[in-house]
Amino acid sequence: QVQLVESGGGLVQAGGSLSLSCAASGRTFSSYAMGWFRQAPGKDREFVAAISRGGSTSYANSVKGRFTISRDNAKNTVYLQMNSLKPEDTAVYYCATPGGIYYSLRVPSDVSYWGQGTQVTVSS
Repeated sequence: QVQLVESGGGLVQAGGSLSLSCAASGRTFSSYAMGWFRQAPGKDREFVAAISRGGSTSYANSVKGRFTISRDNAKNTVYLQMNSLKPEDTAVYYCATPGGIYYSLRVPSDVSYWGQGTQVTVSS
């Protein structure tokens, strides 16, 4: 029903930039918060960034000041601009959205729908 399709992952050198996109379908996009989580090999999935339906943003401390989340409601798309990338940013990045309009995104259990994930690899 709700489908999230990610794109933009790839290989980049430390200090470089990547931009991820997530196109959503199956719901009224503008009514729901959207966010990004990531999972590195051998580690738990962790929160990266979120944006509310009103446009307020939140970030994990590890990416604050380097990553920017944004949304284009006309295109049903959420973005994650990643600058000053570090090797520790290497992970599979997942687009995510909650099940209801009154829910936010802070931990994986908040998520009702996940994208398929896109690999981001930052080389030293």
